[in-house]
Parts: sequence; C-alpha cells; structure tokens
Amino acid sequence: MAPSDQPAHPPLRSFGRIKSRAIKPRQAALFDTLLPGIALPDPKAGPIDPLALMPEAQAVWLEIGFGGGEHLAAQAARHPDTLMIGCEPFLNGVASALRHIEEGGLKNVRLHADDARDVMTALPDASLDRVMILFPDPWHKARHNKRRLVQVGTAAEIARLLKPGGALRFVTDWKDYADWALETFERTPGLVWQAEAADDWRLAPADHVVTRYEEKKLGDTAPIFLDFLRT
Repeated sequence: MAPSDQPAHPPLRSFGRIKSRAIKPRQAALFDTLLPGIALPDPKAGPIDPLALMPEAQAVWLEIGFGGGEHLAAQAARHPDTLMIGCEPFLNGVASALRHIEEGGLKNVRLHADDARDVMTALPDASLDRVMILFPDPWHKARHNKRRLVQVGTAAEIARLLKPGGALRFVTDWKDYADWALETFERTPGLVWQAEAADDWRLAPADHVVTRYEEKKLGDTAPIFLDFLRT
C-alpha cells in the first residue's frame, strides 16, 4: 500500500520494544546523574525553544531514533557549536548514548527518551537546520506499514520544522521502505530530493557515520541514502 493510500488515523507507535536486556550498572547510573541535566523539557508541557537550551548554538539538528547514540555522539563531537537533539524510546539505546556523551565530554546534546513526534510538535516553525532518520524500524509487512515513522503527516511536520536550506537525511537498508520514504517525501511541499545520479543514494555521504547496527546488515539491501533540501 502506498503512503498516499493510507487511511487517516491517530499516530500509531512507530517503534517496537522499549527495553531488552538488563542495562549495565554504570549506564543505569547515568540515568540519575547525567540524563536529568541534558534531558529535553517535557514536550507535552508546552512549546520548546531550542535556543533556550543552548543560546550559543549556531545550528540545531534533530536525530529521530538515535539507536545506540554512536552517530549522534560522533556528529556532536564534530560540530560542538551545533545543538544536537536526539530522540529514542529504546532505553538500552538511551543508556548507550549516555555513555558516549559522558566519555566524549559532550555539552551540546539534549535527549528525549520517548517518541520524537511529541518533540516535533513542540518545536517552532523553521527551527531546525537538519533532521536525520537513520535505519528506522522498517515494519516491512504490508499490514504493519501504517506503523512506519515516515507518513504523510510526519513528512509535513519535518518540512514545517526545517529552515529554508535545511537538510533531511533518511537512511534505510530495506528496499520497500526506501521506495515508501522517497514517494512520501517527494510529495511533500518544500522538500526536494538532491540525487542526480545513482551513486548519490548508493554511496554513503562523506559526513555519514557508520554504526554497529549498520554493520549488522539486517535489511534486504545495502544502505540507501536519501537526502532532501528544504526550499
């Protein structure tokens, strides 16, 4: 079923389990010592002004579903003047991210250990310079497609949040999800696909960070990289 054929419905949970194995004691302790100081304000309590979180920030990036936090932490280290907002409901992933943040001494990361869509709703128009969605849950069975993060409404929300000239990167290792996402984003006013040749989606961009998840090759294709620009 194509994205445009989906019936209207309230947002469904786009992620699976929120915890698997027991979290290691050191990482569990970071939920009490580190997370309170870098957690986003509750998005359900009202609007969130990103620059109030880091007034000196020269840019604001959002990573939706940061997994174990490797990519988020690496990008934060590369861009210390950029506020990195990361959202991830999987608590083991949050624990891993906290470890990376502590070890890197990163001061420009803010986390939301829950659904990114709540944060998106709370952010103001044209407040983001970049949005990254890397290897989201594929929900590749047709009857589960409605649970995918990328839907018409989500795409429109991303377009609302990006500044003119802002960038969206979507990466997946499932062919069907790549087709789904490309159709959805190309139909979204204000988002323009940047590919001019096959290598533009087959080869990793120069600033991409390979994570352990990507190395597992769990999908049915090599990673497909879709980059869009907000006009």
